[in-house]
Amino acid sequence: MTDMTQRDRTGDPENETVSAPAVGTRKTTKRGGGDPATRGRTTIADGVVEKIAGLAARDVAGVHTMGSGLSRTFGAVRDRVPGGTKAVTRGVKAEVGEVQTALDLEIVVDYGVPIADVARDVRENVVAAVERMTGLEVVEVNIAVSDVKLPEEVEEEVEPRLQ
Repeated sequence: MTDMTQRDRTGDPENETVSAPAVGTRKTTKRGGGDPATRGRTTIADGVVEKIAGLAARDVAGVHTMGSGLSRTFGAVRDRVPGGTKAVTRGVKAEVGEVQTALDLEIVVDYGVPIADVARDVRENVVAAVERMTGLEVVEVNIAVSDVKLPEEVEEEVEPRLQ
């Protein structure tokens, strides 16, 4: 690199001059400075975490469905509406902060499965999926078992009324 400071022949520092760098030399600087991963902010909506948690909970053997009886009834109506989508967030409530999240799940389990084991498996699956996909720390997963699906029970079918 070229010395950009030149002194006069007497060596007097008062007569120093600064010259431009030589042609072909260039000082490289990073624009913006710092690590690109720290530039800006990422926010994750509650609904995103709720969808991830809902899908992860439904993947566990022994989980029949999610949500309370009333929410399942409304969900059945919504599912039958043309263009409606299946509510993967039914039975899931998330509170999302900047780096942490807490979840409340309401599940219905199949008859005959050990509820404590199902709850543990749901908790583990939800924590793993949410932390892997969002990078958020899951501080708690509260699980409420609202019902048990008996083998002889027929699914409640709700017929939409057309008027």
